[in-house]
Amino acid sequence: MPRRAISEAFETTGDLVVFLWRSLVAALRRPVEWRELTRHLHLLGVRSVPLVALAGLAVGIVWSMHTRAVFERFGAEIAIPSGLALALIRETGPLTTGLLVAGRAGASIGAELGSLRISEQIDALEALAVDSIKFLVTSRLVACVLILPILTTVINTTGLLGGFLAETMISGISLELFLSRAFEGLSFAEYLTATLKTCVFGFLIGGVSSYLGFHASGGSAGVGRATTQSVVWSSLLLIVVNVLLVRAISFLFPGVG
Repeated sequence: MPRRAISEAFETTGDLVVFLWRSLVAALRRPVEWRELTRHLHLLGVRSVPLVALAGLAVGIVWSMHTRAVFERFGAEIAIPSGLALALIRETGPLTTGLLVAGRAGASIGAELGSLRISEQIDALEALAVDSIKFLVTSRLVACVLILPILTTVINTTGLLGGFLAETMISGISLELFLSRAFEGLSFAEYLTATLKTCVFGFLIGGVSSYLGFHASGGSAGVGRATTQSVVWSSLLLIVVNVLLVRAISFLFPGVG
């Protein structure tokens, strides 16, 4: 039994890698489905802004309170804005955004493609010699890759706003002074590498969710499984890959990661 499970795991991993490679090649091949891409940028990106913005505001307030509780013990309250910005922009913002999008967009992609597979609409497209991956997957994949850095910037901005609101209520610090202290220990290279790594998160979320929806089976229950698995596996892979990316950035850009 364990041997069979291991064999199935390797088989699924191989199928996933092949699917991701085919999706990447299709995404780089013309023509671009601009109408579908625009629609998914709106559905997966624009509609995620309120959730991401509110999450960033809450994270910023909580981080500020916890940072103050620790820094006050050492008389280092002056470093609270800098500590908040470093923690938020380098790690908390990108990872939180990825998990939120995995939950919202991953479930949406898995459910949509799962429904298309169960209703045999994907089979109908393939019977008409339409490249189903090019038509259905690439627009969702590219949309996820494009929206993650933008949403990460949104969560970083509202996170700093939340941190400022928490700090100004306690210490009365001005916005200008708060931002000056927040960015004095942060380089543009740190912001850029942390934000751009979310493109990899977007590729994983879009690719894994599309794969699971594309291979759904078993009627409406299969759609439910595909939806749940899209969120779970996208989130798990995102966390694992994030660790690898942090290590890779630290190795390739010493002093940045």
